[in-house]
Amino acid sequence: MQYISPNWLPGGHLQTIVPALFMRKPSLQFRRERWTTPDHDFIDLDFIEGKPGQPMLVLFHGLEGSSDSHYARATMAAIKERGWHGVIPHFRGCSGAPNHAPRFYHSGDSQEVNWILRRLHHEFKARYPQAKFYAAGVSLGGNALLRWLGESQQSASIVDAACAVSAPLDLTNSGATLSRGFNWVYTQKFLQTLKPKCLAKLEQFPGLFDKAAMLSAKNLFEFDNVVTAPLHGYRDVQDYWHRASARLVLNDICIPTLVLNAKNDPFLPAHFLPQNAAPAVQLEFPEHGGHVGFAQSPFPGKLTWLPQRMLTYLDQHG
Repeated sequence: MQYISPNWLPGGHLQTIVPALFMRKPSLQFRRERWTTPDHDFIDLDFIEGKPGQPMLVLFHGLEGSSDSHYARATMAAIKERGWHGVIPHFRGCSGAPNHAPRFYHSGDSQEVNWILRRLHHEFKARYPQAKFYAAGVSLGGNALLRWLGESQQSASIVDAACAVSAPLDLTNSGATLSRGFNWVYTQKFLQTLKPKCLAKLEQFPGLFDKAAMLSAKNLFEFDNVVTAPLHGYRDVQDYWHRASARLVLNDICIPTLVLNAKNDPFLPAHFLPQNAAPAVQLEFPEHGGHVGFAQSPFPGKLTWLPQRMLTYLDQHG
């Protein structure tokens, strides 16, 4: 399935922004469950119920995303149309309710991905032992999923096949790119929601991190250095961005996995994309698509190409 961008939507920035902000998202009704985490916190999961015996797809969202993100709605609508089961687990603090623990979520959160997938797999297979079980991740969620796949190697075989879309595979260079030029717009959008969450977290846990340094952070480098890295066991932002990058484990992945990144993704330019990976990994780098865009004609655009590309791959390789 070759992606061809609409001629009325040129360039990586428009191909990123227009699908995210201006294209119609499908209307869906989710069933929400709240689970207690191993560290006595909670996460919320939004489910789409499918037909008995049909596959399940677990979709991990991106930075400050949720089940309301354009790609999440589009993917779950495609799943529902097929009669598949679907679920979007929310990372800590992303479901509309502040989490209880002195932590958030991050790009290398493979432990979180691990317990979520294993519990979902156990519960789903208890109902449908022969049904396929798939996983996908978008942006930050794609990086975290790839980290889990590479770190787990053969023990990731509970998943029949996987997809990672627009993952920031090289966090150091992706983070630096987001600090330059027009990309400042994306950084400010993230910080607009991250900083209020941090203020609420300081109300829960006074002194957890430096409030003044957090509020003065102008980019993700400064924010991650003050908040994300120290809260999640990393020495500093350089340590976090290096150790959490999925590119380090692409050669260790053992199950069929599609890695889909547009070459004009503003978050990770083409010259930072990996050139090789394990035999089980299919690297697919279309010329266009932006960051989790991949819109289709006719005007004003559709969000159907990306879900169909993922589901086609999973069908063929699961």
